[in-house]
Parts: sequence; C-alpha cells; structure tokens
Amino acid sequence: MHGRARVLSTLVAALCLGGLAACAPADKAEPQSQATPSSSAAGNQCTKDKLHLYASGKLTIGTDKPAFEPWFKDDNPTNGLGFESAVAYAVAKQLGFDKSDVAWTTVPFNSSYAPGSKKFDFDVNQISITDARKKAVIVLNGSKFANADSVAALKGAKLGAQVGTTSLDAITQVIAPTTQPAVFNDTNDAKNALQNKQVDGMVTDTPTAFYLTAAEIDNSKILGQFPAKGASEQFGLLFQKGNPLVSCVNQAIGALKSNGQLQQLTQQYLAEAGAPELK
Repeated sequence: MHGRARVLSTLVAALCLGGLAACAPADKAEPQSQATPSSSAAGNQCTKDKLHLYASGKLTIGTDKPAFEPWFKDDNPTNGLGFESAVAYAVAKQLGFDKSDVAWTTVPFNSSYAPGSKKFDFDVNQISITDARKKAVIVLNGSKFANADSVAALKGAKLGAQVGTTSLDAITQVIAPTTQPAVFNDTNDAKNALQNKQVDGMVTDTPTAFYLTAAEIDNSKILGQFPAKGASEQFGLLFQKGNPLVSCVNQAIGALKSNGQLQQLTQQYLAEAGAPELK
C-alpha cells in the first residue's frame, strides 16, 4: 500500500514480494552493517526464552489502521489473513510463539520510524526495502484524466499519496506534475479525497490499487502502473535500531523462504491481475 523507503535492508538474502527484516532509524535512515549469524549461533540465541522482547512472553507487532487488503483481511490483523498478517504469524511460529502469544498494536506509519523507543518488537506495514515496488494511479471513471495513457499525460493532474511513501516519491520524481501533490496522513485519507474529487487521482502500491478499485472506491479504475525499474520489490519488517531480535527474525524468514511458505503466501495474497503500464 505505502511503498515506504525510509527503512533499509539488513542482511538476509533478497526476497521478491517477501518479508525482509530491516532496522528503523533512530535519527535518520542509515544502512545497517550486520553479519548473518551461523545457524548454530543463531539457534542458541533464538530460543523463545532468550529473545529480546518488548513484553515478556509476547511477540508485539505494530501496524497502521485501517489495515487494508490484500495485506490484511477485514481490517483485523489478528485473524492471520492477508499477506502481512499471515507472514507475521508464520514468523512468530518460527520463533516459537503460539498465535495467542502474538499481540498487535496500532502504530501510525509516521510514528513507526520516528526517533525514540518503540512499543513493539517489529512493525509490519508494507514497508519497502527498495523503492522498486510497482505503483499504480487510481482515477474516477469520467474524470478528465480517465483516458490518460502516459506519464506525460498526467503532468497537469492534481495527485495525492500518503506522506513519507515511495508512492509520493513516484508523483514528484516520475510524473513531476505542474501542480503540487496533495499529501495525506494515510491511504484512507487519500481515498476519501479522491472520492470527494479533491484530487484527480491517487498513487498507491499496485496490489492495494486492485483492492481499492474493486471494493472501496466506487466508479474508479486503475489508470495504469508505472514502468518497472531496477531490482525486484522487497518488503521489510521495521525494528528499533540495534534490536538484537533482528538476527533471529532474519533466520525465521530464511526458514520460510527455504520451506516454500513465503512463496505460497505471496501467490495466495499478492498474485495480481494485469494493469496497463504508463509509458
């Protein structure tokens, strides 16, 4: 949904459309230099009773609200449905937690990476490790930009996106419109602005765009996707900088990749229908 580029990859092998542990900046985004622990060393330190946790015996996971599909289901992170909820519970299981031992807390995106201590073990909120995730433009049917088929055709559009996201970067850096983009606290606010015709279109991540146009925004359509560039998209989990839990979560994600569960969840929740590409 958000394409957040404010967190940077740590150390595990790159995963396309999969979870990748990352460290939240204490002051600003900085590359994390860490070495992947050996499986034996990691195993010794990653038993449930030795984990560095926000609340003893609980794995506390943060995310924003509302929690949109396909990342979550029915705005309810606790049900284990949707890509990020399912991955979070799969990571928890790898770390030795039962579903009842997972506690969810609401964390607005801007708060998740702000300086200061965190009230979660990790945050999962469609966070981009790289800015290569595909973005899509949503417009209302019948609007004056409803037939635009290129980036250049959107130069005069009033577009909106969530603050601090690579969706907003796509507007300013790729389209570079003549009108300053509207910046919203969350995707729900951007959606409402489009419905109220305060903006001509909104930019979000492609999987979320499919959901919004199908279930949330009446009489809307995906105008098109931005051309893919660079490396494959990668999603991350956001941590307090220096949190020793990172290496154990990296180990858990590696296991999910090796056993095929991460790919299965990707296919289940993030398989996308086609959308035209903006030239």
